[in-house]
Amino acid sequence: AGALPPIIGWATITNQVSLLPILLFLIIFFWTPPHFWALSLYTSADYKTAKIPMLPVVLGKSTTISYIKRYSYLLYVTSLLPFLFGFSGQIYLAFSVVLSSIFVFKAYMLKKNDDIKAKGLFRYSIFYLFLIFFILVIDKFILLNFNFI
Repeated sequence: AGALPPIIGWATITNQVSLLPILLFLIIFFWTPPHFWALSLYTSADYKTAKIPMLPVVLGKSTTISYIKRYSYLLYVTSLLPFLFGFSGQIYLAFSVVLSSIFVFKAYMLKKNDDIKAKGLFRYSIFYLFLIFFILVIDKFILLNFNFI
């Protein structure tokens, strides 16, 4: 449900659903698991105490890290789709590659008992999602108004 706002907002304004809001949905969809799993890694003791069945509590930290890495790769590829489908330009592509590479690197650097790195990935993921969408808007503005790229 958290990934649906781009589609709902788009449909509300345009009375239709097109590919761009679906791509935005997919970015949020693949961003959400590593974001929340990173949070659950460094707070897993609290979840265990509260008997909340988060992934690190149920399947362990190693499995959680493995899933974070997988979804980070999926997020990387998904973040390229606005460019590949012609909804953005080279500015978005460059930022997407850099930001997503950092995301994957941070996921890859997670270790079983390193809460600091998990917290770092969690915080970066918030920054990442904001910047991906912000750069998408900036890129579109530049393409529409300056058309020199």
